[in-house]
Amino acid sequence: METIIPITGAVTYKITIDPTVWIFDDRRLDLKTYFNEKVEEESVELKYLDAMGKHWSREIMEGATFPPTLKTERKFDRQGMKTGTFGMEIKHFLKNAEIQEGASSVVFLCEDGEEHAFSIEEANTLIFKFSQDGKPLLEDGPVHLLFADGSNVENPIKNIRAIRVQ
Repeated sequence: METIIPITGAVTYKITIDPTVWIFDDRRLDLKTYFNEKVEEESVELKYLDAMGKHWSREIMEGATFPPTLKTERKFDRQGMKTGTFGMEIKHFLKNAEIQEGASSVVFLCEDGEEHAFSIEEANTLIFKFSQDGKPLLEDGPVHLLFADGSNVENPIKNIRAIRVQ
């Protein structure tokens, strides 16, 4: 089974994505809790200002800090990665591919020749499920396509092989 998914069509950069490495990505979503918890969307500007304020306060109170060492680096939850069900928002990849101005839809091409088209706005809310109980989706993967509201969790779009922007 091919695990690489190309993004082609009306994009500035034709890129390929590899779901097998997303387990280490900080942007991954824990799908066991994602659809149950209410996610609060924070503006980028407010998040930046808050982080800078905290950094400034720390610098004033403690002085400069040195780069992290092996003892202070963030550790991965190895057990969680072995048993978790994870997904990744598609918007990150569409942003990197840079959709061209004239484009109006994103089409997901499946192994059986079936196509699922969404507007660009809808596509930016979709989620790729890439792991079930700590294992990659080998049988009907490499990814499953989930709606942001979780309405198709039990019956996702499977066997996605490519993405075409048009």
